[in-house]
Amino acid sequence: MSELVIETTALHKEFRSRRGLRVAVQDLDLAVPAGGVHGFLGPNGSGKTTTIRMLLGLARATHGEMRLFGQPVPRLLPSVIDRVGAVVESPKFSPHFTGRQNLTLLARTIGAPTSQVDAAVETVGLTGRDQDRFKSYSLGMKQRLAIAATLLKQPDLLILDEPTNGLDPAGIREIRETIRDLGASGVTVLLSSHILAEVQQVCTSATIIGNGRMLASGQVDELVGASTAYRVGAPDPDAARRVLTEAGFSVGDGLLVDTDRPAEVTRALGAAGIWLTELTPVRRDLEAVFLELTAGTELGGDR
Repeated sequence: MSELVIETTALHKEFRSRRGLRVAVQDLDLAVPAGGVHGFLGPNGSGKTTTIRMLLGLARATHGEMRLFGQPVPRLLPSVIDRVGAVVESPKFSPHFTGRQNLTLLARTIGAPTSQVDAAVETVGLTGRDQDRFKSYSLGMKQRLAIAATLLKQPDLLILDEPTNGLDPAGIREIRETIRDLGASGVTVLLSSHILAEVQQVCTSATIIGNGRMLASGQVDELVGASTAYRVGAPDPDAARRVLTEAGFSVGDGLLVDTDRPAEVTRALGAAGIWLTELTPVRRDLEAVFLELTAGTELGGDR
């Protein structure tokens, strides 16, 4: 069994407000194995940011247990915090300094060698743009610089909270590639996001939460599961739909047939003299899984 970099047991967080007691995180059991990218997924208001703030000692849990690298936190957080990098809120950099100057100043502050600046710039793909002033950076470049800043101390765990918020498609792609490369390099990345389809492209494992509760957790391939639907193409779609419906298949829009028996689809249509032009498996994605898990529930609460 892989070492767990992050582990929570019955983690619970309540807030008191004018409207009374509000539960942000409800008895959450979270297990993040070492290596790769672990998606921490759920809609806005599901408790992701609150959980991250508790792990980093920025918020106090109502009750429950938390461990980073096997050490109980927040009690022993000082002993492991140097192994953790995090981008939780918008980073503060000097707008008139270049990206490299900002990183160099930060490196001096934490006692990191200059060579780490070079390595961080290269890792996040800012080589050639590190001499540009921060104020000229796009949102995607600013996020990459923020990630570079966390890499100066060579963390074993990198926590990113909604790193693609507000980015255009090009910026999202830049951050996605950076995260994928970091996970492949041996860094454990906890990636919090509500954009499930986007995250699926970089995550090796994932935990899905809603209303502060864990709904599912495991390897992405296991969560998505095998395809149980096929898209059918035929010269006469209406006739094909009629034949398949009469044969007992559930047929959706676009001739999407819910079945794990594609050979039976071929046999039923062939017997009716209808020859297929397409029979393509349709794989579920994390978003579809999430919608199934949260069907009939109302999401809300704190981030």
